[in-house]
Amino acid sequence: MPEALPPRERFALTLAHRDVDRVPMDLASTDMTEIDGGPRRLAPLLGIRPEASDAETDEAVLVALDTDIRGVGGILAPALPVVSISQPEVVSEWGITSRWNGHHYEMVGRPLAGASLADLENYPWPDPERIDPAAISRLRERARFLFEETPYVVCGRHPCYGVLELGCWMCGFDDFLCRMAGEPEFVRRFFEIILGYQRRVNQIYYGALGRYLHFTTSGDDFGTQTGPLVSPEMFRELVKPYFAERIRHIAEFTDAAFFHHTCGAVAPLVPDLIAAGVRILNPIQPRASGMEPARLKREFGGRLVFYGGVDTQELLPRGTPAEVYAATREVIRLLGAGGGYVLSAAHTLQPDVPLENVLAMYRAGRETAMGGPR
Repeated sequence: MPEALPPRERFALTLAHRDVDRVPMDLASTDMTEIDGGPRRLAPLLGIRPEASDAETDEAVLVALDTDIRGVGGILAPALPVVSISQPEVVSEWGITSRWNGHHYEMVGRPLAGASLADLENYPWPDPERIDPAAISRLRERARFLFEETPYVVCGRHPCYGVLELGCWMCGFDDFLCRMAGEPEFVRRFFEIILGYQRRVNQIYYGALGRYLHFTTSGDDFGTQTGPLVSPEMFRELVKPYFAERIRHIAEFTDAAFFHHTCGAVAPLVPDLIAAGVRILNPIQPRASGMEPARLKREFGGRLVFYGGVDTQELLPRGTPAEVYAATREVIRLLGAGGGYVLSAAHTLQPDVPLENVLAMYRAGRETAMGGPR
């Protein structure tokens, strides 16, 4: 039997919308494709004994699953340390209070709710100059090692948040979305401030790591279960200019393909995402309105790489391994024909997903031949 393609060649063909031997696969290389507790949770089912460190055990699991992608770093804490005000509550560097709910921290404080334009000018924004240079050096060394000494695709994790999500987090969804309709000058000034911060972080992060990255992620949720948070017209007027400029600016420091994560029913926004510079769309939430894989492939398959798509709302937590295996093969058939698809779950694998279902998903990825070169 001919040898399988190396991971980087498989990924390059996928980006070029060409047939591959099997689709590239990812687990835990991005913030949006993690598994709760880390890949090491799968080790006992794979017959892997714990290694000397959690990271080594994680890597042993990824090798056993035959995944193609490895991640570098994460979102950097840019200025002020997260302050704990009690065991279950913390205040982030953005001034957002979050409370532990037993599984993750949930935002409960909105520091800019009801703020004025003057409040924006006087707010203690994070200072990117306080990013620890030693942390950047460690990330650079990790990226260099992966690029020069492993066969894997190297993924940069987005070092800063998106403009729309930060506005909703800092002001509250109701406050900020109403301002988008009634106070666009406030919204534009907020976005200008965040873009200025993003541009400096781009210089720091991608200036150090950019040469070693094959793609890099961003996240900014634009959708709900039934439709976009804002109309396509409002998106083009208020969000897209800042989003596109962020992508353009990143391209000054790296040739990495731009991956964007947005949950929800964002099909009406996809043409604008492509026009802004997005090459890879994640997570492909198949139960959201208009996000059916067949429709997305038909309408955008020649212009966009899809990343994700295996349902985390019903299939993975409640299906049987046999159902997960069959459904994953169907997602691969729909999204992977002619290239342009990377297999992963349609968001983080949470504790309610049986580990046997996770293994079934990746087994389907390994065993579904695509008819390309081997």
